[in-house]
Amino acid sequence: MTVHVCSLISNHTQSVPGGGGYHILRFPFGAGESYDGHGMHQMVQPDGYEIVDWDSDDRSGLIWPAADGWGELTANIHWEDGNYSELRDRFVRDPLGLSTGPDSTATDHRPPSPGMQCFTKTHGIFVHPGTPLALLVGHTDSRSRRIVHAQFKLAVHT
Repeated sequence: MTVHVCSLISNHTQSVPGGGGYHILRFPFGAGESYDGHGMHQMVQPDGYEIVDWDSDDRSGLIWPAADGWGELTANIHWEDGNYSELRDRFVRDPLGLSTGPDSTATDHRPPSPGMQCFTKTHGIFVHPGTPLALLVGHTDSRSRRIVHAQFKLAVHT
């Protein structure tokens, strides 16, 4: 068995608009990554699109699986302290409609705890090279709130 791994980390603050809608978390390239030895998170994407500014382009949140197989998804999300009534997160296949169209899975709507909001999640799905994956988040506060740390990981077992 072979395992292809992509492990993304962002310590850059990301603002998420209020109102409950979902938004793709973005991740830096190069030195900002913890590991991408199989080329699943690159500035030049498999369909030829090139990302110029990771911080403003939703495509910087995509992981393109390197092989067909069973994918283990992992996320770690740290929200700032806020006046939330609900925090939301989900994994989505093809969130931008680049191949098969959006297909969400592992959707969680969570009540807040006191102080900073820190969550982890895992989920297993079948993955394919032409169908990118992303981690989407949202919240129901009336104003924008910040994510101060995020991790998004994929391990594909072939």
